[in-house]
Amino acid sequence: MAPEAGEIVIITGLAGAGRETAAHALEDLGWYVVLNIAPQLIPELYELQATAVGRDPRFAVVVDPRSGPFFSELSEVVERLRASGARFRLLFLTADEDTLVRRFDSVRRPHPLQGDEGVLEGIRRERELLAPYRRLADVVLDTTLLNVHQLTMRMRETFGTSEERSLTVNVMSFGFKYGIPIEADHVSDVRFIPNPYWVPELRDQRGTDEPVAAFVLSNDNAREFVERYPDVIAPVLRGYQQENKHFTTIAFGCTGGKHRSVAISERIAEELRRDGYAVRVRHRDLGRE
Repeated sequence: MAPEAGEIVIITGLAGAGRETAAHALEDLGWYVVLNIAPQLIPELYELQATAVGRDPRFAVVVDPRSGPFFSELSEVVERLRASGARFRLLFLTADEDTLVRRFDSVRRPHPLQGDEGVLEGIRRERELLAPYRRLADVVLDTTLLNVHQLTMRMRETFGTSEERSLTVNVMSFGFKYGIPIEADHVSDVRFIPNPYWVPELRDQRGTDEPVAAFVLSNDNAREFVERYPDVIAPVLRGYQQENKHFTTIAFGCTGGKHRSVAISERIAEELRRDGYAVRVRHRDLGRE
């Protein structure tokens, strides 16, 4: 396997500690994820994925004792991957016994290794079986005090890119006459600003044109709105990040979505970028007039 082929994460650990939640978190970040396969298949499947997708794919696989006798060969596969020079990490998920017992009780499912005994015996048997892999792990996450949202955030922080770890703010302009965008988390009405439509030389221009933007932002109320809005929305955006929300849409509407909302959206986007947010701008109704 070529060192530049891509990044691999093998997820293992105790049943009930969040293996599938961790896998779904990576899948949401765009990783190619496979649940519970024989360890011997990992290098071949990864190379197949690299060929199909292109350069630098991100690949993750969940491996656990349910793969039966094949599971014992996981350590050999780990050593092969490390020797290959691939960007590889082994993630081990764990939690204390009381927490695991409560989680199994809440879903009313047996532990996969309990056999004819109780859940606790299955947990202890699995912990002993997996002890060597905990020692091999590059990352150990104890999920005892984590809920699913917190574990998802930890996965994003540990394995996401800098852009994926930050909040992306989608700034949208729209026209009220075409309806309020249903995807917007926050909507602001900028029809309080004088309308360039009534200025003959500006009517056929757009809010992305400098003369229109200058006219809109020459209004005292518009300037104050633009200056204060980032401070008003800042605690909301911080809260979204703390609650593991990584995308939000803020929308600004005027009558037709051509002049005022466009100019204001562009200016607000500039201010948010200065504050360190990843910002995307979309003018939903521009060109519909």
